[in-house]
Formats: sequence, structure tokens, C-alpha cells
Amino acid sequence: MATKEAHLNGAYYGPSVPPATRNYHRPGRGSGCGCGCCLLKLLFNIIITAVVIIGLAVLIFWLIFRPNRVKFHVTDVSLTEFNLTNNTLHYNLAVNMTVRNPNKRIGIYYDRIEARAYYEDQRFDMQTLTPFYQGHKNTSFLNPVFSGQHLVTFGGDQTNSEFNEDRTSGIYDIDVKLYLRIRFKVGKIKTGRFKPKISCDLKVPLNATSGAFKTTKCDLDF
Repeated sequence: MATKEAHLNGAYYGPSVPPATRNYHRPGRGSGCGCGCCLLKLLFNIIITAVVIIGLAVLIFWLIFRPNRVKFHVTDVSLTEFNLTNNTLHYNLAVNMTVRNPNKRIGIYYDRIEARAYYEDQRFDMQTLTPFYQGHKNTSFLNPVFSGQHLVTFGGDQTNSEFNEDRTSGIYDIDVKLYLRIRFKVGKIKTGRFKPKISCDLKVPLNATSGAFKTTKCDLDF
């Protein structure tokens, strides 16, 4: 039997065709760089530029002025009294110091100079010295004097034993420290304030009977 094909004016009566999907793009949700990413890149570029500029400025300054460290020395001391009685220290100490500025184009303002004296890490006196300005390639002199009495608590038999050893030898381990507030002058430009600390570890003979004092170089710490 012959098969009949139905021709229904070209119409299609198969399974239904789903509608085409539409893609919607929302601003700011894509994979590109957003505002936050761009701001981070801008900030990073600014920081890198600032670091390069500061580095070049420091290099140019160093090449032009060739700054050198200021040198501190204790050239002489006089200790005429250093006795410990009932935890009270009686002392009379005079210190002569030199301050050498080796720079050709840099001057220094010493706005504050605080000298402190220590024995066995205990401060027993403090003096404030006169401020001054130090010019180029100049040597200045400081002469702090510590005199009086001060209550100390060494806190142990070992420290008392060390004091007795120093008294027997006639040479005392005394530290003199300077706490500074300084400014540098380059031409007509003055810098901000710096606060370096100078430490001088001294072997001080009593009444100079145990040997002459040896000139001691001090440590500079910024």
C-alpha cells in the first residue's frame, strides 16, 4: 500500500523550538579592571615615582656635600671623689670633650645638650649644657661637671663587689652620655631636628693616682 505524504502548506508540526536566549551585560560586573583596581595601580605608580625622586635627591645631596659623621672624644677627666656610703654615692667628676665637625659645607646647630653620668647602668647626675652653633671643619669643646650626691640602689652583692674592686684598683667604669637635639645647616637651608645619642664608656682613675687617662672615642647613634 502506498504511503501518503501530507503537505500542509509547508507548516512544521515537529517538537517546539525554544526561544533564543538573550545575554545581558551589567556595567562593572565584567572581568575588566574596575575603579578599585585602577586606583591601586595609580597609587602604586605614585609611590614608585616618589621613591625614585627621593633616592635621586639623596644621591645628588651626597655627591655634592659628601657628609661625614661628627666625631666626639673625651680627652681628659678629673675624678676627685667617688665614694659609696649607705647607698648614697658622693662624686666629683669633670669631663673634657671635643666635638669635631669634618664637613666642608654643613654647619650644625646644637639646640639642646643634655649630659648624663652613669655607674653600673644607674644615672647619678645630669647637666644641661649651653647650646651653640658649630661651623664647617670646626672643633668645639664641651666641659660637663658632675658634683654632689645621689641615692643609688645597685640591687645585688655582685654590684657592690664590683664597686669594691673598682675602689681597690682606683679606676672606675663610668659612662657619660650626651642626648642631643640638633639641626643641620646647608647653605641657607636648615633641616628639621634630629635626636642623636652619644655614648662614652670611660675608665676613670681616681685622683689620677692609678695612671693617666687615655683619650676615648665616643659612639654616635642616630
